Amino acid sequence: MYGSKRNAEANQRSAERRQREDTAPRLAAEVPKLLTLSIAIADGEPGAIGGSEHVRHVIVARAPALFEMKCGNRDCKEGGHDITYELLRELQAGKTKVDGQDACHGNVGSSRCAYVMRYVATATYKP
Repeated sequence: MYGSKRNAEANQRSAERRQREDTAPRLAAEVPKLLTLSIAIADGEPGAIGGSEHVRHVIVARAPALFEMKCGNRDCKEGGHDITYELLRELQAGKTKVDGQDACHGNVGSSRCAYVMRYVATATYKP
């Protein structure tokens, strides 16, 4: 029973995320000169070595102008990272490299989640 409730909650969150992506403006419309975008992401507790790391390659032609990522902490409830505003602002300014970080806004048990996501976005633009 617990597993099915947890799956239902995860399915609901996924459906809500897809709805936000579907209704968001397209990245190509928001940053017309953007050609390519990749985002290297690492998250974990502050000062921790390791954590999960991956690179997200964005397909600019059809991507939503929405950059929300799940928290890497499996025990985190209702957490995640939204770097949409910061990243769009820098891309619209023509930056080719954007470094940033974002603290998770979720909870682990009765405490705040301690995970921090660090990211480096690399962009190229049309001449």
